[in-house]
Amino acid sequence: MIDEKLARQRAHERNIARYRRLLHTRLTDIERRFLERRVAEERTALSMLAVATNDDQQCSSLASQPIQ
Repeated sequence: MIDEKLARQRAHERNIARYRRLLHTRLTDIERRFLERRVAEERTALSMLAVATNDDQQCSSLASQPIQ
């Protein structure tokens, strides 16, 4: 499960890097807006993945604590 999340994180990071490289090229306004929107979407997906990962870690640490 961690490997899958790591792979998804890397894919989002690669997509962001690719879109940012494209933003440094000559683009029409429509293309630029599209890429800017895609960067925002990828960043949101990356943030949500990080939150989900943190939630999973907190749940597993709570589950391993003894009941008092």
